[in-house]
Amino acid sequence: MCARTLAKALAGVNDAGDFDLPGRLEGEFLSIETKTQGDVRIVKVTGKLVMGPELSRLGATLDELLAQSHNKIVLDIEEVPTIDSSAIGTLVRCLTSAKKSGGSIRLLKATKFVLQTLKMVGLLNLFPTYEDLPQAIASFH
Repeated sequence: MCARTLAKALAGVNDAGDFDLPGRLEGEFLSIETKTQGDVRIVKVTGKLVMGPELSRLGATLDELLAQSHNKIVLDIEEVPTIDSSAIGTLVRCLTSAKKSGGSIRLLKATKFVLQTLKMVGLLNLFPTYEDLPQAIASFH
């Protein structure tokens, strides 16, 4: 095994450049991808939104976007099967920051569980939700 392969393995990266973390359970890893369409940032999240370092990483990603004045955010959560109170707190905190700077956070393709959870705690009305990316982006204009 060459030094580069060993370094990748220790860092949890396979040859394709993807994270491959041994010992982690299926669905534990949270994937966060950010792209831009016009003045809107689209953040695609895959995995469980639950308390822990992965949720902290999402909070840091959103905080960084907001700090850079990117306050129009579409959060694509189609592949988020579950959300806990810590994640809801993170989303509300980031939504508050976005609104203070004239922006907002839209939820895209929220799963039934996520919608029901937000509704149950009385916060669904805070987040405009969309099933279509172009509509979510257009809602900012």
